[in-house]
Amino acid sequence: MITTDTTTAAIYEKLSRLLSDTVPDFELRLKAELATEINRLKVEKNAVILGHNYMEPALFHSIPDFVGDSLELSRKAAETDKDIIVFCGVKFMAETAKILNPTKKVLIPSEKAGCSLAASITAADVRELKRRFPGVPVVTYINTYADVKAESDICCTSSNAVAVVESLKTDKVIFIPDEYLAGNVARETGKQIIFPTREPRMHFPNELEYEMIGWPGRCEVHEKFSIEDIQNVRKQFPDVVILAHPECSPEVVAASDYSGSTTAMIRYVEKTNAPRYLLLTECSMGDNIAAANPDKDMLRLCSVRCPHMNQITLEDTLESLQKEQFEIVIDEDIRRRALRSVQRMLEIGKED
Repeated sequence: MITTDTTTAAIYEKLSRLLSDTVPDFELRLKAELATEINRLKVEKNAVILGHNYMEPALFHSIPDFVGDSLELSRKAAETDKDIIVFCGVKFMAETAKILNPTKKVLIPSEKAGCSLAASITAADVRELKRRFPGVPVVTYINTYADVKAESDICCTSSNAVAVVESLKTDKVIFIPDEYLAGNVARETGKQIIFPTREPRMHFPNELEYEMIGWPGRCEVHEKFSIEDIQNVRKQFPDVVILAHPECSPEVVAASDYSGSTTAMIRYVEKTNAPRYLLLTECSMGDNIAAANPDKDMLRLCSVRCPHMNQITLEDTLESLQKEQFEIVIDEDIRRRALRSVQRMLEIGKED
C-alpha cells in the first residue's frame, strides 16, 4: 500500500519533484489541491482508490492507495475491507472489482471510460464459439465485460496468460478476445492458432490443424505500433532496449528485446542498466515510469494515449467521491458466473 503525507504542501512537493519538467507549476498546485480533497474524502467515506498504470501522472502519483496492472488491482480489490472502491481505470476493471466485492459500492470516475478491446466481443459471440467448438475451454482476457466473463471457464491477464493456458492441460483452447495477445501466447506455448470468424464457412475437422481458437479483437493503442517504428528507432539509437506489451502484434513483440505486462515492464526498467529504453505501450504509463526513474533515459517516441483511460481525471474522481456517482451494477446471476472464472485466474501464479 502506498503511504504518504497527504497535506497539500507534501503532495505539491512530490508532484513538483516528479513532474516539474513536463507539467506547468500552476497546474501542479491545482492538482495538489484536488488530490488533498480527494484524500480527505477517501478517509471520511472509508474508501480505497485503485489506480491503473495508465493513469495520467498527476493522478497516478497522488491519490491511489494501490497502483498496478489489472491483475494486481484485481487482487487488491478482492482483499479490501473498505466500504467504497473507486477504480481509476476503465469500466471492465471496475466491473471486476464489483464481481469480487458484491457488497461494496464500486465507483468509476467517468462513465465514458470504456475499452475498444472489451467492446469487440459479446456474450452471444462466446456462446456461438462454444457451440461451434463444443467442449473446448474458454480463456478470456480480463479486458472484457462481465457478461463475457460469465460465459468463460477462466480469465487471464497479460502477465499470466501463458500460465493460465498451460494450467488447463488440454489439447485445444479458445482464447478471447485479443488477437495479438492470443498470437503471442500461441507462439510461446507452441500452439497452432486459427481465427474462424474470418472464414465463417470453414470447418476444421482435422484435430492437427489447430490447437488455439482466437478472436479478432485488438487494443486500439497497442495495434498502432509497427515493425517500422522499431526499425526507425534502432537506426537512430542502436543501443536502445525496446519493451513491448503483449497486446502488440506478434511481429512487434518478436522484434523487441522484452515483452511483459505493465508491471513486468516497470520492474524491468527499475533493474536495467541499458543506456536508454523505449516502451511500446500507453504513453501515460511511460510518463509514470520516467517520473519514477529520473536516472534512466527513456525515449519519448511512438507514444499513444488511450482515449478511454484519458477520461479519468482528478476532477472527475473528486466529483465521483463527493456524489458517489457512476456506481457499477451487475446482474447477480452474471456476477456469480463471472466470479468463478475470475477466482480461477487469481489462483494461477501468485507472482506476476
